Amino acid sequence: MDFHPLLVLLIDPEDNLNWLAVYAYGIVFLGIFMFIFKIFEHNYNLYFDKPLYRQFVVYKNLNPQQKSILRTQFSFYNKLSNKHKRQFEHRVATFSKSKNFIGRDGFEINDAQKILISAVGCMLSFGRRNYNYGLIEAVLVYPKEFYSKANDAYHKGEFNPKHKVLAFSWEDFEKGYEITNDNLNLGIHEFMHAMQLEAMTGKDPDSARFMKHFKNILRRLTNQELKDKLDNTRFFRAYAFTNQYEFMAVLAEYFFESPAELKQHFPELYKFKRKMLNFNFAGY
Repeated sequence: MDFHPLLVLLIDPEDNLNWLAVYAYGIVFLGIFMFIFKIFEHNYNLYFDKPLYRQFVVYKNLNPQQKSILRTQFSFYNKLSNKHKRQFEHRVATFSKSKNFIGRDGFEINDAQKILISAVGCMLSFGRRNYNYGLIEAVLVYPKEFYSKANDAYHKGEFNPKHKVLAFSWEDFEKGYEITNDNLNLGIHEFMHAMQLEAMTGKDPDSARFMKHFKNILRRLTNQELKDKLDNTRFFRAYAFTNQYEFMAVLAEYFFESPAELKQHFPELYKFKRKMLNFNFAGY
């Protein structure tokens, strides 16, 4: 059977081999490009102490009611530029849709509570590229303090990495974001514990930067002059000195709720915390 010359050209095996070669070269080129890009990105992160980029796309939106919740109940949102508000909305939408929110002890979670819990987590991670807390799959919300089998005690909040669960007393979580000047914010505190563990086990630039400044803060705390100042001023509440992880969580509460005072009294701790979180927003 004779074929039309054009059809012969289209199915020419040699032509197909040429396309396969182009495809193969493309794959190799892409691999080389990604390798070079990762080296460049790594060196950029080391030199400038910040990610090359932290937000590449914005495609998820909150509905008008959810945006209204942020405007009226979450003061941090109103301090952001329009560009950063869109990024924040995207992150809140992503977090709220990717986690399983579960009410306990008869507590029924509404959409506003999901948005506010998501907003606190996304505020803490807003300077990071990896912002969605991979070690958290479920958020348990109790009406008030709850009994934990982990240590046979009542808790206001708890992060359980084994089960990838973050748990809150709503009564105490709500006080945390509503009262913005008492340096007590349960949401920030517990999300910070999750971020710490993620950084300790992660291999990404966010984790490397976090651990770098985690160590900087710990080294600074061994300075006798600073230790004396901490003792004399009693600036941080006593619970901060339970261990290094609690100190980092409490420090995050002070960083967000009393940034000016923290910067004035302990400028190096403020600087390292700011760099740890890559936080250059809303006047911080």
